[in-house]
Amino acid sequence: MPRFMRASDAFTWAMESDARLRSTVVALIVLDGTPDWDDVRRRFDRISRTLPMFRQRVVETPPPAPPRWEFAADFDLDFHLRPVSAPAPGDLDAVLEMARVLAMEDFDRIRPMWRVLLVDGLADGGAAVLCAFHHALTDGVGAIQIGRILYEVSGRRPDRGPMPAEPEVPEPAPLSGYRDAVRYCVDVAGKAVTGALRSAPALIGRGIRQPLQTVSAAAATAASVYRTVRPVPAPGSELMTERSLLRRVGVHEVPLAPLRAAADRVGGTVNDAFIAGVAGGLRRYHEEHQVPVGELHMCMPISLRGPADEMGGNRITLMRFDVPVGIADPAVRIDRIRRRTTTVRTERSLPYTELIAAGLNLLPRWYIGAALRNVDFVASNVPGIPVRVYLGGAPVRFQCSFSPTIGAAVNVTMLTYAGSCALGINADSAAIPDFDVFHECLVAGFEEVLALAPERAEQPRPG
Repeated sequence: MPRFMRASDAFTWAMESDARLRSTVVALIVLDGTPDWDDVRRRFDRISRTLPMFRQRVVETPPPAPPRWEFAADFDLDFHLRPVSAPAPGDLDAVLEMARVLAMEDFDRIRPMWRVLLVDGLADGGAAVLCAFHHALTDGVGAIQIGRILYEVSGRRPDRGPMPAEPEVPEPAPLSGYRDAVRYCVDVAGKAVTGALRSAPALIGRGIRQPLQTVSAAAATAASVYRTVRPVPAPGSELMTERSLLRRVGVHEVPLAPLRAAADRVGGTVNDAFIAGVAGGLRRYHEEHQVPVGELHMCMPISLRGPADEMGGNRITLMRFDVPVGIADPAVRIDRIRRRTTTVRTERSLPYTELIAAGLNLLPRWYIGAALRNVDFVASNVPGIPVRVYLGGAPVRFQCSFSPTIGAAVNVTMLTYAGSCALGINADSAAIPDFDVFHECLVAGFEEVLALAPERAEQPRPG
């Protein structure tokens, strides 16, 4: 039987019936010098042969089965991997404009959902790589794992052994989609019945021995599930209310050690300090426009990826909760955020993410849109590679990720690399029409947090 989409990936796929909820991720890699582009091409070829999804397209299956992955018969690596010259003046802003356009484009759905631009001719003698992929291919942590195939840890390129063979692409049999859908439903139903039979004795026994605790636990789980899926009736912000298909992207670099020191000083984590910096920027942006702000609706991806999970696929869940943006004191803000994120990370609904996604896939598309469009901002923290790496013999100077807004006003994604935190900012131009003002406010929000560090290191700048 072919491989079907996980329920969470199918949810990501289905919600794109509203183009404002597209799940395109754009990764930017800036290099010191020009790499061996032939070697870079071979590495992407190896990735496509190692991870089937990079040579597969998504095919709709008769409901209630989810879409399935199917090898693309006309796969052409050079369609997905294209060399281009940097537009004038060949600086970081020129590359960011290319990233902005990629973030707004949709994929050709009859082909695998990724493309890479190999950007040559930067004014400083460097180069860049822009990777656009659908979130169903992999999540942030999975992308870092894929980086093990892409990068080397020294300027010398190690021998990775023979290239894996190209996968065989069988011809689809007539009516195979209907037969596969029936087999999928039978398989899911069989697993559900088997699981119920295995768990029923323990549940019954627990209910007899501890009836009140059992009912209480069931009610708490149901409440947690409701908090996960409930629609957000209106944005928390009175300022960032509009939504569109237009985007602006930007970057900001923050030193990791002072950010961690600031978090440690008030008993928080790096993630708490990161969210507090974003919240501080949002507060300042509202103050700039003389609009009051208290709490805003935030969406935070939480990784569910385990050691046994493969690199491909989406292993995250989206948790929505309110963040105290209006607090001016960064120490108090970090502490309040720490309490909120601790509660969210222990939600009873987390083990049931796939079941929840399967249920959402049966609901009308407008309900999914209502659950996401009124979120104010997304903040995602991706632990990256801790040491300097190379690509095609060229040192990687800087890398960041522009993750999708999925209906929010802005997504700020923090990707750590070799002691630095790169913030990839992807903003909806209707919600934030004055992007430069917002960028300045975000920088000031992180300055507030970094000022808590006992010893402040000098902050590097991207590019």
